[in-house]
Amino acid sequence: MAKSIQKSVSRRTGRIGSRKSARRIPKGVIHVQASFNNTIVTITDVRGRVISWSSAGTCGFRGTRRGTPFAAQTAAGNAIRAVADQGMQRAEVMIKGPGLGRDAALRAIRRSGILLSFVRDVTPMPHNGCRPPKKRRV
Repeated sequence: MAKSIQKSVSRRTGRIGSRKSARRIPKGVIHVQASFNNTIVTITDVRGRVISWSSAGTCGFRGTRRGTPFAAQTAAGNAIRAVADQGMQRAEVMIKGPGLGRDAALRAIRRSGILLSFVRDVTPMPHNGCRPPKKRRV
């Protein structure tokens, strides 16, 4: 007698969409990565799971305009708009990189109304660098 095979329930049911809107995130972490060519703003919960993200490139800026402070401000505003309706009130800000969008993104975050517990610069700094290559033999 053959066993009946159960159909596996797809993950693409309405359950996931309804859960996303019901999730309340009171506190989060805003990561700003500002390079000379682009600015990426990622918003996570305290465990590090990404809730929302935006970059100057996804906001429609192309070429050299992606590295401008205005592009970083627009990217930060777009990323925060998505989490504001999920109930985020407090956030920590981690800023990485030497780009022009550092201050503009921070200004846009402050203007959004989210209370910032601290702002930390997490730009990687080499202490002694990599081991240099061996000297060339002639």
